[in-house]
Amino acid sequence: MESQNLSQRGTWGSKAAFIFAATGSAIGLGNIWRFPMVVGENGGAVFVFVYILAVALIGFSVMLAELVIGRHAQKNPVGAIDSIKPRSPWKSIGYLGMITGIAILSYYAVLAGMLAGYFVKMISGAFRGNVTSQMTEQTFTDFSSNPFLVLFFFAVVLFITAYIISKGVKGGIERYTKVLMPILFVLIIFLAIRALTLPGAGEGIKFYLSPDFSKLNFKIVFFALGQAFFSLSLGMGTMITYGSYINKKDNLVSSAGWVSFSDTLIALLAGLIIFPTLFAIPGISPDSGPSLVFKVFPLIFSKLPGGQIFGMLFFLLLLVAAITSTISLLEVPVAYFVDERKWSRTKAAVLMGLCAALLGIPSALSWGGVKFLTKFEFWAKIDLIFGNIALAFGALLICLFVGWVWGVKKAIAEIKSGGKKFTIRHIWIFSIKYLSPIAILFILIKIIIG
Repeated sequence: MESQNLSQRGTWGSKAAFIFAATGSAIGLGNIWRFPMVVGENGGAVFVFVYILAVALIGFSVMLAELVIGRHAQKNPVGAIDSIKPRSPWKSIGYLGMITGIAILSYYAVLAGMLAGYFVKMISGAFRGNVTSQMTEQTFTDFSSNPFLVLFFFAVVLFITAYIISKGVKGGIERYTKVLMPILFVLIIFLAIRALTLPGAGEGIKFYLSPDFSKLNFKIVFFALGQAFFSLSLGMGTMITYGSYINKKDNLVSSAGWVSFSDTLIALLAGLIIFPTLFAIPGISPDSGPSLVFKVFPLIFSKLPGGQIFGMLFFLLLLVAAITSTISLLEVPVAYFVDERKWSRTKAAVLMGLCAALLGIPSALSWGGVKFLTKFEFWAKIDLIFGNIALAFGALLICLFVGWVWGVKKAIAEIKSGGKKFTIRHIWIFSIKYLSPIAILFILIKIIIG
């Protein structure tokens, strides 16, 4: 009976399928857009060094903890924690993750839709000719303040996401991420090679990869910890859900390692696109912030040989990265309703997609479509609440649950099932019980107090 239920909810066809899907979840705009931006604002290469340490010591540990919970119970986050500690308040971690996931999807899909809109603009040649900064500024203002355009592309992204999720684990998530992830890797490598051949690329590489440790300070450590944590899709139940589809024979340690490595590699490669490109045009600062993507890069592409094709592929890259993340965000609540409420996958995908669409309307209109939402900075505030505070709080609870409630001995028994070795178990125990909770609590307090 149990194996029949497992068959109905789905499993990955292979370990590679899980790595593609989980890496697709982790790789998003946080890697390709936010990572270079934060690097630019925090001293360049020294930030990169701290970031890599943070991924290895904290990000990997929390990811492994989530995968262990998921595979042990082979259920969604709510059902998994409830099966480990029945009728305890700890299953609220699962509910928090489900709510956080659908909330993040509601505004993340808005941004993905805007990227789709700019991909269309690049194809149509909207940034050809004598482009000025005033023109790119006005183009973005006109686009983002047009509610019909923003809502249309937002709806397209959610439709694609719900369609893929409705097709199941193998027929949907696995099938499409097997296509999307190779496309993403090819695009990012091609764009990195192109960026490295631009005039002035050497200065960009120096800024990015030559650390000056005299710049190391408290602020850099904080942002590196935060970026490492948020870029891995931790704290919202995604990795518990994806872990629940992992075969009992697969090695969880190497699976978590491959996802952490691939996610970090993509972030590093994104920097090899961003910084050489920025330094190719004099007078543009690497700490220009979020305006880089929609206002600065179209201007840069207009001034480069073959810039229209470069720009088109750049926005396609961002769009593919965003959709691989929206897929994982929708899968968390869908898995809950399939497991716990016995809904069909199609029904759960459609209804949760509609829920995200309704929740996302204020975010879509807060880029200029409705004045009071724009002035209130609705998109930024919901991102702070769910994309920062709720994620960090969820991950903190995961660390406490695995490290102190369920217990590391039982978690390690699951990791070693099938005769797998766990040579770094002492490091992981220290990280999940002490280092990671303290680091996440530090991030959480810093976010709240500002």
